[in-house]
Amino acid sequence: MTEAIDGVQIEEALGIIDHGLGDFIKRELLTSAEVADLLLDLRSVLTFVAVEPTEPASSN
Repeated sequence: MTEAIDGVQIEEALGIIDHGLGDFIKRELLTSAEVADLLLDLRSVLTFVAVEPTEPASSN
């Protein structure tokens, strides 16, 4: 993976982390599913690659 992560992706990832930690800090035990969900959310944000719209083919 050679794509650079932009500031928006980093801010979104930090928001997910902050929200997850805020929920988790109140509890002593976490299920592996909860941790996996948080990690998958982070992975999806950090690996998102915007696809540029393709131009329609000309009808020449």
